[in-house]
Amino acid sequence: MAEQSCLVTNDWICGEYLRSRSQELADATVQHIGITVVSVLIGLAVAFPLALLARRGPRFAAPVLGLTTVLYTVPSLAMFSLLLPLFGLSAALVVTGLVLYSLTILVRNILAGLAAVPQEAKEAARGMGYGPGRLLWEVELPLALPAVMAGLRIATVSTVALTTVGSLVGKGGLGNLIEDALPSFFKAQVLTAAVLCVVLAVVADLLLLGLQRLLTPWTRISGAVEAAPAKTDAGPPAPATVKAG
Repeated sequence: MAEQSCLVTNDWICGEYLRSRSQELADATVQHIGITVVSVLIGLAVAFPLALLARRGPRFAAPVLGLTTVLYTVPSLAMFSLLLPLFGLSAALVVTGLVLYSLTILVRNILAGLAAVPQEAKEAARGMGYGPGRLLWEVELPLALPAVMAGLRIATVSTVALTTVGSLVGKGGLGNLIEDALPSFFKAQVLTAAVLCVVLAVVADLLLLGLQRLLTPWTRISGAVEAAPAKTDAGPPAPATVKAG
């Protein structure tokens, strides 16, 4: 008796599914990556001026942080429904929602990074004639990069996950495959799309971690210095004296 295809038996792991639907998987993955990248980049571009505004004082920080926090708490279905009259059933609808969700993470991390810049470094730069703009771009931002990159990593991984919700309007990348497979409980498609989402999140995080290490080499140097054993100034031990009996 011939062995039945794993597609017929509806197995969770099915190599035949990967072979027969490879193009569909590739297209969904590319769409997922595209929506994620565009959303995170736009979110970063919007979050940066908001963070600069918020750090001007509590009068600005309270509304900026409050608004971004409220946006983050809105359920995705409600968010997309509110944006639907503006963008219709388009990728712009999904991207806009993801941008709004990313703001609370990015704004807070940019603020934290700028606040952590040592006052001595800023005073030294001002003493060398640095104006506000040059101080920001050449001193504060480079020193704030570790916190900014940490926020970017969190926002990216979160966006990879939230992109699947775009399947509600047919623009969810791998989420489309999951939604299409659920009515018939197509196990191989559900599992494959879910695993690919996890892989995308892990790969994106590792790539950003590598970029962070490349852009902030001084963090590795300072870590190595702190980990090095401390040297003592004490000389060699004095030789023991032996008393004659």
